[in-house]
Amino acid sequence: MIELYNILEDLIGLTKSEWNNFSSKLKRRDFKAKALLLNQGNVAHNLYFVESGLLRTYHLQAGKEINTYFACNKQFISVFSSLISQTPSFETLEVLEDSTVYELSHQALMELYNTSSKFERLGRILAEKNYLCVVDRTLTMQTKTAKEKYLEFIKNYDKKIVQRVPQYMIASFLGIAPESLSRIRKEISIS
Repeated sequence: MIELYNILEDLIGLTKSEWNNFSSKLKRRDFKAKALLLNQGNVAHNLYFVESGLLRTYHLQAGKEINTYFACNKQFISVFSSLISQTPSFETLEVLEDSTVYELSHQALMELYNTSSKFERLGRILAEKNYLCVVDRTLTMQTKTAKEKYLEFIKNYDKKIVQRVPQYMIASFLGIAPESLSRIRKEISIS
């Protein structure tokens, strides 16, 4: 939990009592690989901070999984559109490998917003980062070649994600065929 404290201290500068209030609302959870934290069609009621492990969000399109986000150690994850709007999710949130997370309920988050402007700032920062991620991803998908997408992915994403997410999931995330990704990876390793 010290990593979460340090991240929040850097982002919003917490007093000891603010941290105690925040941490009292957290629930430490251990999940096995393949656990579904949110099914498509249900409302997201939790925000997660990943202490250790690997998670993803994805949706189904014509029966195919389209990966939309990956998170690992020291990162936040949820289906933010559903969490914010409290409407049914179009995505599924799944644990890819055994993971330990800290769970904060939507209700607790709203209570924190009402008690301190620092927590409202945290919500704004998370929303802004999520928005910038979506804009960057949209621009990448629309303007980059398959090779450029992969090079950008390995440059910008945590090494754990690059190395441990299955190749077919990365291909789906990048909007390219698994065979194309395999060819690109071979080409990059040769040069």
